[in-house]
Amino acid sequence: MANVKFDKKNFEKEVGKLDEEMKERIALFGTPVENVDDEVLELEIFPNRPDLLSYQNFKRSFLSFLGKKTGLKNYVINKPEKNYEVKVDSSVKDVRPYTACAIIKDLKFDDEKIKELIELQEKLHSTVGRERKKFAIGIYPLDKISLPIYYKAIEPDKIKFQPLEAAKEMSGLEILQKHPTGKEFAHLLAGKMKFPVFMDSENNILSMPPIINSEKTGRITLETKDLFIECSGFDFEILEKCLSIIVATFAEMGGKVYQMNVKGNVTPSFKSEKMNLSLEKTNKILGLELNEKTLKKLIEKMGHNYSDGKVEISPWRMDILHEIDLIEDVAIAYGYENFDPIIPKISTTGNENPDEIIKRKISELLLGLGLLELSNYHLTKKSDQFTKMGIPEKEESDFIEIESSKTDYNILRKDLSHYLLKIISENNDSEYPQKIFELGRVFFIGKDEKIKEEERIGAAVTPGNYTDLKQILDYLFYSLDLKFEVKEQTEVNSFFIEGRSADVFFDGEKIGFIGEVHPKILRNWKIKMPVSLFEINLEKVFSKFK
Repeated sequence: MANVKFDKKNFEKEVGKLDEEMKERIALFGTPVENVDDEVLELEIFPNRPDLLSYQNFKRSFLSFLGKKTGLKNYVINKPEKNYEVKVDSSVKDVRPYTACAIIKDLKFDDEKIKELIELQEKLHSTVGRERKKFAIGIYPLDKISLPIYYKAIEPDKIKFQPLEAAKEMSGLEILQKHPTGKEFAHLLAGKMKFPVFMDSENNILSMPPIINSEKTGRITLETKDLFIECSGFDFEILEKCLSIIVATFAEMGGKVYQMNVKGNVTPSFKSEKMNLSLEKTNKILGLELNEKTLKKLIEKMGHNYSDGKVEISPWRMDILHEIDLIEDVAIAYGYENFDPIIPKISTTGNENPDEIIKRKISELLLGLGLLELSNYHLTKKSDQFTKMGIPEKEESDFIEIESSKTDYNILRKDLSHYLLKIISENNDSEYPQKIFELGRVFFIGKDEKIKEEERIGAAVTPGNYTDLKQILDYLFYSLDLKFEVKEQTEVNSFFIEGRSADVFFDGEKIGFIGEVHPKILRNWKIKMPVSLFEINLEKVFSKFK
C-alpha cells in the first residue's frame, strides 16, 4: 500500500468541500482517508489501483465515481513527428530489454505539479515497479535533448556522465560504488557485464536505468515546457500500462501527448481493452436485480464505457484482469453501504472441522514451548524452493508452476522447510535463540498426474541441534497420545548433515523428517547460526482422531 498527499485547497476547489460526507465517499471509493489538516489531504491507495497515485488521475476517477464526469475519458494522442524515435539496440536484450516512451508538450509547471510528478514516479517505482526491479521511469526536459534517442547497453567503464546531485562526472561503476542512489540500487545491475543507458543523437547520456538520471539532461524545472518520458524494464505490457498512467497525468495537466516509434511499436498505444460483462452473472454474484440501464450507469461511474454487454476499459487500469474485477467495480459504484445483509436459507448446522481442532491443539502446545507461529505464502520462488536448498530443479518434476505470474513468486510451495530457513535468514540480526513453526499446506503432482495437497507442521530452532528438535517432537506426540519412531535416513535430504538426520514414521508409514541443516545450505541462506528442523505430514495424524 502507499499513502499519497494531495493539496487540500486544490481538492476543495476542483472536487468539493471536504466535509464528513465527502470523507465517507472517498473511503467508499476504496481510498481511505488517513489524515486531514489545514493544508494536506492524505489518502491510502491500495496496490491494485496504481493509477490513483497522482492527484490528477485521482481527481478524474473520483469525479466519475461521484457521477459528475462519467465514462471513459478520451485524450488526444498525436502521431510521432520527425525524429520522435527511440532506437533500441540488441545489446539490452540480456539486461533490461524493453522500453515504452512518449513526448509531452506545452506543460506549465509550478512547484506543486513538480512535486506531484516526483512523488508519482517514486510511488510507481516502489509499488508496481518493486523498487525499480520490474521497471524504472525516466523523465527529461526535451529542450536539452537531441532526437532521436538511443537505448543500448555498454561496458560500465565507458559510461561517463554527471548523475543527479553529483558534483562531477562519474563512470558507471563509480556511480554504483560512490553515489548514494547508485549504492542503494546497485544490486539491480549486479553481475551484469554491460549497463543500459539512454543517449541522445549527440551521444549525451540521459540516464543509466534503473539507477539515476543525468544532471545535465534529467532535471525538471519551472521553465520546463516539453518532456521526454521513458519506462524501461522486462515486461512490455506493464511498461505500456505504467506509461499510460504517467501520460494521463500530464494530459490532465494540459499537456499535449505525442507518440514515439520504439522498435516496431508506437507508444503509448493508449488502446482501451474490451471485455464482456454479463448482467446475469453480475446480479447473481452481487445478489442484486440490476437492469441493463442501471448496469451501464454504474460501470461508467468507474471510468469505463459500456455497450451491449461489453465494457471498454481505460488503458491505465492495471487491475482489470477478469470479468470479476468489473463486477467488483459495479459493487463499488453501487455502494457497499447499500447492500442488505441476508441470512442464507440453509437447513444444516455448522461444526468446526476436526482437523482444525487438532491443528489448534498442536499450535497451543508449540506456543507453550516458546515457539513463534508463522504464516507464509503458498507461492514461492524457484530459487528458494530448489537452489538455496541444494536441490537441482531439473531433478524435480512434481512442482506446480503458475502461468503468467506477475511476480517471481511463480510456483506453489512443495515444503515448509525452505520458508522456515527464509524467515531465519531475514532475521539474522534478531535476538537468539529463535524458535519458529508453521502449520500449512504444501502442493505437488501425484502419481495420477493430479494436483495434491497436504497439511504439514514444520519447526526450526537456531541455534539448535538434532536433540533439541527431537525433544520437541517427543513432547508433541506424547501430548497427542500418539507414538512415533525415527529411523536413520537411507537417502539423506540434500539440506541435512549426513548422520545427523532421520525419517519420522507413524503406524509404519514415513510421514516426515528431522535433522540438522548442512553448513553449505546455511551459507546459501546467509544464516550465521546452526539450525535444526523437522517437517511432518499431518494427514495420517488427523485420521487417528476421526
